[in-house]
Amino acid sequence: MSSISVAKETWPPLKLSEWEDTRATLHLWTQVVGKICLALTPLTNHWWNVTFHFTARGLSTPAMTVGGRTLRMTFDFVEHQLVFQTSDGVTKTIPLEPRTVAEFFERVMETLRDLGIQVHIWTMPVEIPDPIRFEKDVTHHSYDRDAVNAFWRALLAMKPVFEKFRCAFIGKCSPLHFFWGGFDLAVTRFNGKRAPERPGANSIDREAYSHEVISHGFWPGRLPALDACFYAYAAPEPHGFKEAKILPAAAYYDKGW
Repeated sequence: MSSISVAKETWPPLKLSEWEDTRATLHLWTQVVGKICLALTPLTNHWWNVTFHFTARGLSTPAMTVGGRTLRMTFDFVEHQLVFQTSDGVTKTIPLEPRTVAEFFERVMETLRDLGIQVHIWTMPVEIPDPIRFEKDVTHHSYDRDAVNAFWRALLAMKPVFEKFRCAFIGKCSPLHFFWGGFDLAVTRFNGKRAPERPGANSIDREAYSHEVISHGFWPGRLPALDACFYAYAAPEPHGFKEAKILPAAAYYDKGW
């Protein structure tokens, strides 16, 4: 098998402080679309039914059955538009440009109604501090096309590396997918053992960590908490995990995760 090489220019700079407002807005937009996917798809173990997957131009929901039709929604980070496609040949788009989360939410729901699709979602964002309901959020409104495209190109550069890593494992393993809740790219391996109960865990975590896992991924960060990083964690955490020596030298154990 040939080794994977990535041209230097495909790894664009991704300094969080330079696109944090856009990142925060895009994160919330993906949650709007992700919650629609949650409402329209049956639960698959560990929430795999709601994650986004790569296309040649962006990130997409799975194909979602609605009545007698199929709907797919795609964030196109090349033309910068949210694309709605249905199995009866209809395509509609919403430009990705500076606009509030409230306006984006209304445009998305209006487009679905135009397609004859009625869907109800819980409009409270998840996995972020100080959430504001989508329909009331006029705080987040940034969209820097260059920054988003750089983020997308970075994900594309990581994709073959994570996929090659995934292929070395023959047990139960997630696809390489993007979680809109945490806004991170991840691939997760399972050893088949049921995990112990997590005291105080919410319904999301109970399903996500019902079995023992080790997960690897990339997170673009969130100020002021942490800058962009690659991560790996095990749940439950095995004895000696935090003391284990790892590479590269800059890697470290983070008690906050």
